[in-house]
Amino acid sequence: MYKEFFGLKEYPFSLTPDPRFIVFTPSYNELLASLYYGIEMAKGLIVLMGEVGTGKTTAIRWIIRRFDVSVLAGYIFNPHLSIEEFYHHLTEMLGIKDWTNKTELLAQIGKLLEERHRRGLRTVLIVDEAHELSDQVLEEIRLLLNFESDNAKHLQIILTGQPELREKLKQTNLRQLKQRIALRCKMPALPTVDEVGHYITQRLQIAGATTPNIFTLGAIDFIFQCSEGIPRQINNLCDNAMIAAYAANENTIGRAIIEEVAENLDLLPDKDALLASDKAVEVVGSARVLTPQAREELLSENNNLIQNSAVKDIT
Repeated sequence: MYKEFFGLKEYPFSLTPDPRFIVFTPSYNELLASLYYGIEMAKGLIVLMGEVGTGKTTAIRWIIRRFDVSVLAGYIFNPHLSIEEFYHHLTEMLGIKDWTNKTELLAQIGKLLEERHRRGLRTVLIVDEAHELSDQVLEEIRLLLNFESDNAKHLQIILTGQPELREKLKQTNLRQLKQRIALRCKMPALPTVDEVGHYITQRLQIAGATTPNIFTLGAIDFIFQCSEGIPRQINNLCDNAMIAAYAANENTIGRAIIEEVAENLDLLPDKDALLASDKAVEVVGSARVLTPQAREELLSENNNLIQNSAVKDIT
C-alpha cells in the first residue's frame, strides 16, 4: 500500500518474526551472544524468557538459519503436545522411523546422539512457547538431558517462553528440571529512545529506504513511550503510522500522527508516566555451531560486548 510512496522494496514493520529484519542493538546483540556461546559450549539446557513481542522467536530463527551444517536442529513451535506427539516430532527431527515402544525409541535416540557426538556433530532441540508445555512433557525433556558422556551433553535443548515459564519451573515437581538449567537468557525490551530510533532506522534501511529519516525525533520519542520498547508494539505503531501518512500524503511522520495511531491501537501511555517522561527525556575449539559467515556477522557487531556477555552469563 505505502511501499511505493515511501520508496521501499518491502514492508519494514511486518508483525511476522522475519530474521532478515533483525536489528543489532546493543541489548539484542548481547542476547544473541549469550545464546551463541551457550550452544557452542554445549551447556545442555538453555532457557530464554521475555515478554510478549520482544523478539524471542525472531532471535531463535536467526540462530537456526545460521547454524553450521554440522548442527542438526529441531524446532517445535506448538507446545500443546502430548508425550506421544512430542516424541513424534523428535523422531522426525532425528530421522528415526522403526520403533515399537518408548524403551526401544530411547535406546535408538541414545545411540544416534552418541554417534553424532563422537563425530563432532551437534544436536539441538528448540521448543518455543515452552510456558505452555505440560508438566509431563517437561519431565520427558528432563530425561532427554540424561543423554551425556562424562564431559559433554549429547543433546542441547533451548526452551523459550514468556515470564510465566519462570513460575512454572518453580513448581516442586519440576525442581529437577530447574536444576538442569545451565544458562538463563532474558530477552529485553529496547531500553532507550536511542535504541528505538536505531531499530526503526535500520528496519527502514533493510526495506530499501534511501532516506530513512521518515520518522521525526519527536515521533520516535513518543513511539518509545507508547511501546515501552517492545519491538512488536513498535512495528505495529510504525506500520499504522506509515499507512496514515500515506493516506494524508505526508512524506514525514511526526508526533501528531503517532498520537492518533496510538489512540486507535489503545497504546497511549499513562498520562502521569507521559508527563514524567516528557520532563526526563530530551529529544536526541569445539565443533562449529554457526557458519563462518554467520559467526563473523555476529562477532563483528560488537566483539567486546560478546566476550563480556559470555563470561557474565555462563558464570
